[in-house]
Amino acid sequence: MNQRHCVFFRVLTFLAVFGCSLAAARFLPAQQAEANSAANPSSGGATKYDLRYQLATGEVLRYEAMHQASIRSTIDEVTQSAQTKTDSTKLWKVTDVLPGGEIEFMNVVERVHMVNQLPDRAPVEYDSERDKKPPPGFDDVARAIGTPLSAVRITPHGKVVDRKTKHHQAGMEDYGAAVLRLPDEPVATGSTWDEPLEVAVQIEDGGTKAIQTRRHYRLTEVASGIATIEITYQVLSPVSSQIESQLVQRLMSGTVKFDIARGRVVSQQMEVDKRILGFAGPTSSMQYVMRMEEKLVDSPPKVVKKTPTKAAEGAAVKQNRTSASSSRQRSTKPTRTSNRAHSPQPKQGTQR
Repeated sequence: MNQRHCVFFRVLTFLAVFGCSLAAARFLPAQQAEANSAANPSSGGATKYDLRYQLATGEVLRYEAMHQASIRSTIDEVTQSAQTKTDSTKLWKVTDVLPGGEIEFMNVVERVHMVNQLPDRAPVEYDSERDKKPPPGFDDVARAIGTPLSAVRITPHGKVVDRKTKHHQAGMEDYGAAVLRLPDEPVATGSTWDEPLEVAVQIEDGGTKAIQTRRHYRLTEVASGIATIEITYQVLSPVSSQIESQLVQRLMSGTVKFDIARGRVVSQQMEVDKRILGFAGPTSSMQYVMRMEEKLVDSPPKVVKKTPTKAAEGAAVKQNRTSASSSRQRSTKPTRTSNRAHSPQPKQGTQR
């Protein structure tokens, strides 16, 4: 696998399987971003909603996820493309809820089914439930299935207090947030809030540079207890095409559905369709298209062995006794055949 194939594979595979999804992006000049932040509408007498996580120790949130992405790049008049399609099950395993309300949980990928198409290669498929041995290139993915990837501690409003990597993935970066950041104060429909982020990127001379970004949230609707939140990812610092190509996985836009009463994300949809020119020379170009969906599902039902009640036990004993008695009666009652066998034979008449 050449260097370009490796780049394609890392971006598509790790983002599809392990990339956290609550990140969306667009580029805004700093002045415009500040103006948008100041334009948060006044709620007046509108109903305000306190959006916060409400989870319990031992609880497991299970999400069925679909992720598909494609990258098409042209460098030095050579065009290559790669695609991936992934279905997976991701878990939040709540390990503790502290007295102050902070929540600790682990991120786990329970299963994955992937189909990757790299340039000039046949499609490669991996199903963690079916394949005992993963195809070449999927070894790291296979080792991570069922293993805690990270341990996270958050406030009830989704601010990450601590995050520890439990299973490091080569080539994997923090492409998105593990948690939906909620507002610290109750908000009304139309309200916005931001989550500042600093991202380190590689520059052409081999060093790194810090880029100022933020996630921008807007509460668009509340219906039947479900809050709809729009998310965009705003890059505030001026960036070149070369830097923009490193941020392309973040350039998502979409919506999240949050159950207010239960305090958890129930679904989300994110997508990217971004073309970048000149990222690796004047005639180079990149087209990145991605779509992701996640939905909260019920945990598989546990098989519980029922303990019979006293009434049921009594009925069973009575039934058994009745059956046994009937069997004894049938065994002792003479049959017609036996009666004929023991009946006296008629006497034959005496000849005269």
